[in-house]
Amino acid sequence: MELSDILKLGASAILNNSDQTTNGLDSNELVSALSSLLGGGGSGGNLNLGAILSKMQQSGLGDIAASWLGNGSNAPISPEAVTNLVDSDQLAAFASQFGLSAESAKTAVASALPEMVDKASPGGSPLEGILGNIGGLGGLSDIVNKFI
Repeated sequence: MELSDILKLGASAILNNSDQTTNGLDSNELVSALSSLLGGGGSGGNLNLGAILSKMQQSGLGDIAASWLGNGSNAPISPEAVTNLVDSDQLAAFASQFGLSAESAKTAVASALPEMVDKASPGGSPLEGILGNIGGLGGLSDIVNKFI
């Protein structure tokens, strides 16, 4: 899946989440902001979803990450957990760009990440049999980064 398509999925998740303050935001501006927030800024940049997956593993959120990468439904992530995954200054800039509270910005990112990681993962491969062979989620994050 193309980077722009993954970013559009993230923007769509934000526009359709339960936080009314994010529902009317401009889709194109969200795509650009998500790209900057998640490390895809600049020309031809890659989203740094692998770093997010590694941080999830380190923060005890490996089961949630596995649900995003595997087949089946994506487990939700709490807005509070987003603060462990995304740089606080970048999150504040994201909130400021759209005139959002810090809580709404975290909710927006928590809405976008599961969709983006799910669609960025190669075919939504089941993880149970492969995590041990590639060094856990850290190794998996390296693989994901090669695909996006």
